[in-house]
Amino acid sequence: MQGKLYLVATPIGNLDDITLRAIKVLKESDFIAAEDTRHTLKLLNHLEIKKPLISYYKENEIVKSEVLIEKLLEGKNIALVSDAGTPAISDPGAVVVKRAIEEKIEVVPIPGACALINALITSGINTQEFSFLGFLPVNKKEKREKLNNLKEEKRTLIFYEAPHKLIDTLNIMLEEFGERNIVLARELTKIHEEYIRGKLSSVIQNMQEPRGEFVVVVEGSNEEFQKNRYKNLSLEEHYKIYENQGLEKKEIIKKIAKDRNTNKNEIYKYFFN
Repeated sequence: MQGKLYLVATPIGNLDDITLRAIKVLKESDFIAAEDTRHTLKLLNHLEIKKPLISYYKENEIVKSEVLIEKLLEGKNIALVSDAGTPAISDPGAVVVKRAIEEKIEVVPIPGACALINALITSGINTQEFSFLGFLPVNKKEKREKLNNLKEEKRTLIFYEAPHKLIDTLNIMLEEFGERNIVLARELTKIHEEYIRGKLSSVIQNMQEPRGEFVVVVEGSNEEFQKNRYKNLSLEEHYKIYENQGLEKKEIIKKIAKDRNTNKNEIYKYFFN
């Protein structure tokens, strides 16, 4: 008889947020697969649980997934946990879940804390429809392209961001999205839990040295705003925005024409005739 793979959500800060069901599963599983065994050991010691641990992190996910599948096929039950929150959400887990389904192994979710949901429900920004994008690309050009592709997205946007990249990311968001309402949820459920709310430009201006883990919740695109976004800019100012992004002449002309709903030949003549 095959074992079961349990995806166990763990606290994102406050240890009291562990569920009774999660504790039961951790106690009864044969093995616990952990993103960082040292981190998970602290939680297990707090809960007075002793179980064999298997290291399962992003860099060894493919190899270790096969180890877990082998044990599951032998009839062992495995609880998979990440360092905090729900496994497979911007954390390891998706690879072994896919393999388990291929092997017809039962996958059981054990619900609990998830940073993006807690940030969203406390944001005051539309919760009816939203898109979770996880971590943005590290490369600045790729990050800008990603955000540029999202500028007309009407749903609320949610990102995770590291403190040392936060200000740079917010500045790019302001350039790509224009002025919007934003909420930074910091250190959720921890002692220094904090919410920074306001317009993008205001949040950037008042931002001190960011510390801790951030969830960034951004208001979706307003169609009327996007339509009038470049209305008060001269063509030279508009051109400069894209030039500063390192775009080539042809690409800039195409983007300006699209932004202003104008024929690109007219824009080209303005600059180069």
